[in-house]
Amino acid sequence: MATETTSAEGVVEAGPGMPQLDFSTWGNQIFWLVLALIAIYLILSRVALPRIAAVLAERQGTISNDIAAAEDLKAKAVEAEAAYDKALVDARAEAQRIIAQAKADMQADLDKAIASADDQIAAKAAESEKAISEIRAGAVESVKAVAKDTAKEIVAAMGGKADAKTVTAAITARMKG
Repeated sequence: MATETTSAEGVVEAGPGMPQLDFSTWGNQIFWLVLALIAIYLILSRVALPRIAAVLAERQGTISNDIAAAEDLKAKAVEAEAAYDKALVDARAEAQRIIAQAKADMQADLDKAIASADDQIAAKAAESEKAISEIRAGAVESVKAVAKDTAKEIVAAMGGKADAKTVTAAITARMKG
């Protein structure tokens, strides 16, 4: 603090002023400044900076480990995706195989059913052909009988006499073509 003195005239005179600006104490101030700087340097370099460096190294290690773990997980994810894609392709191929097998089985069953139906149709057609041929034979016999009777009646109506053998021979010849 500055010392104030009052002179006889009543003027206040100021003393040396701030001690930091007093040139007579600069040597002491410089000594203590250097000593404080050295103390701060030693404290920072021996205590604070190693702790900060350790924290930074730990953070860098954690970050490096996290990046490595992320890369491992990414590689595992890529492998899992490849396995999923392979399983999907295999499943689709298996589904196509099952569909093809089912189609083949259904086609075989259909072929069996068609063959069975064809056999039944052929049997029914054979029975029908047989029945038709029997009906034709019966119809031809009926036509021959009617033709014989009609021919006899026509010959008799015309005033002639026809024997049965001649009429049968004439009708048989006419029916053959």
